[in-house]
Amino acid sequence: MTSFSSVQDLLDHQGHIARVKGIRVGQFTNARRPTGCTAVLCAEGAVGGVDVRGSAPGTRETDLLHPSNLVQEVHGIMLAGGSAWGLDAATGAVRWLEEQGAGLNIGVGRIPLVPAAVLFDVMLGDMRIRPDATAGFVACQSSHTNRPAEGSVGAGAGAVVGKIFGHERAMKGGIGTASFTVDGVTVGAIIACNALGDVFNPFNGELMAGARSADGQQLRSTRDALLAGEEPRPILAGSNTTIGVVATDAIITKAQAHRLAVVAHDGLARSINPVHTMSDGDSLFALGTGQSSKSLGMMTLSTLAAEAVAVATARAILLAQSVQIAGQATLPSYQDFNAKN
Repeated sequence: MTSFSSVQDLLDHQGHIARVKGIRVGQFTNARRPTGCTAVLCAEGAVGGVDVRGSAPGTRETDLLHPSNLVQEVHGIMLAGGSAWGLDAATGAVRWLEEQGAGLNIGVGRIPLVPAAVLFDVMLGDMRIRPDATAGFVACQSSHTNRPAEGSVGAGAGAVVGKIFGHERAMKGGIGTASFTVDGVTVGAIIACNALGDVFNPFNGELMAGARSADGQQLRSTRDALLAGEEPRPILAGSNTTIGVVATDAIITKAQAHRLAVVAHDGLARSINPVHTMSDGDSLFALGTGQSSKSLGMMTLSTLAAEAVAVATARAILLAQSVQIAGQATLPSYQDFNAKN
């Protein structure tokens, strides 16, 4: 595994979720407004799990992933912006997968199963522009096994972090990916970070992005501000959320996929503070394709999952791009903010 000691180490990381055998990733970014969707596809089927930690989630078909429920495999996960409207993107993925002959065989045809989660990005620009079924279909059409684009693209196109003292003091979020391989088994993650809280380097604790001071020139540190008694702004429930997928090509059971989704949140906790708040809908999915024909112990798989999520979350911030919307304050990216400071 790679040793991380600096931001450059995080930027130099070469792993990505599409290195997991049986996984393809496609993305759609809407040029008319910062929003989009990201499709993580496993057309040959994968056991799945999910763990929802935030108190304001927007999800689709998560119940079928419970270990006690009948369905054993899903065929993709859709991550999208657009709040509740963005769930429509999963319909496009279902249509595309059906055209590829993928899905649960029901005798008269196949039903692709595509759980989904959304984040709230409708404060940037015209909220009437959001991912729909066509966006989801286009994302799937573009899917491949190369490294997915990162930063302000796909489900992370409209992501914003550090909003606890107001949207105008926040910074740009995004989407990132990472993976690690041990003994021929790969575990990867892709994370769209739209957190209410600040984002830290998970390995040295450096505050990288989040709420800024009143003049916008310095990072305020939400944790320090709250501990000092500074009152947060009123926050619209669900107006944040970090969502993502952890995938492995190890042979795992549905119950183990659920546990991978649970422990993957440890990676969010290392990178985001505060995390899993009443105004976040933080949701992580887990997929197991089994295509390495190998298995590792759950301790190793869990460690790899949390590590991949932590790195992917940091990369989502490091590779984000500043955004300027007419009539709204400029939201700086990590790179632009640090260049000025």
